[in-house]
Amino acid sequence: MAETPILIGLDGGGTSSRAALRLGSGKRVDVIGGPANVSDFAGAMARIAHLLSHLAEAAGLPEAALRRAVAHVGLAGVMDGAMADRVAARLPFARVTVTDDQPTTIAGALGPDDGAVAAIGTGSFIGRQTGGRIRSVGGWGFALGDQSSGAWLGRRLLTETLLAHDGIAPSSDLTRATLKRFGGAAGITAFGLNASPADHAALAPDIVAAASAGDTVAGRLMGEGAAYIDSATTVLGHGEGEPLCLVGGLGPAYGPWLLSTHAARIIPPKGSALDGALALADRLAVMKEPR
Repeated sequence: MAETPILIGLDGGGTSSRAALRLGSGKRVDVIGGPANVSDFAGAMARIAHLLSHLAEAAGLPEAALRRAVAHVGLAGVMDGAMADRVAARLPFARVTVTDDQPTTIAGALGPDDGAVAAIGTGSFIGRQTGGRIRSVGGWGFALGDQSSGAWLGRRLLTETLLAHDGIAPSSDLTRATLKRFGGAAGITAFGLNASPADHAALAPDIVAAASAGDTVAGRLMGEGAAYIDSATTVLGHGEGEPLCLVGGLGPAYGPWLLSTHAARIIPPKGSALDGALALADRLAVMKEPR
């Protein structure tokens, strides 16, 4: 009988990274490390090496044991196959797949089940899992995409506030408060010149609260964001009866604004992106090696 492999999942982002190891006995060990966004490739790989050393130590294994592990590594900044291959070449595992954080988030939220995931935080993407296969759309960044995200909502609010100031679009309590908050239209313009996605996303909680209180502009923005989620899940083939998970800091806020056919199927996520990375390592372990 073949030896049950060591399974490793790793989830790395711009703030921190986490890794989990599962032995054949079912024992699981988790550790936390520093940021691992491969836009800083050398730094990310150094921190991953340190994280894996810590993981082996926590599991009571020699580092050499990692060479027989099967792993899935999900890292922020992995945008194409070339970067995935570059990362994989630096890892010690017997078999490994490397992706960005979208597949790990989807697999973690849904477990082994079919369904869709709307991951809405400062940025956004929408994905679907069916028969163990994962596909996603969006996630193209603040400049050109990330619809429904906190950053997108904040920018939309500032645009609507300026349009209302010019008399082109209707105003509301929220747009008037926003204009006052920034000291007028010039203050909004100055903010927009240098504001990061996170700066824009800081406005999202006010939009959600105002929409819930009946503010017309805020409600329209939430409706636009929900319409994108509805459209994206439809494009992905989200089937009748399949669950929908809304994850991320802003995801659950869209529940009341989705089409009733989608809203009726919302379920809480089953696990985290780290759980998803470990699940994808498990799927890799049972796949036959290419000849």
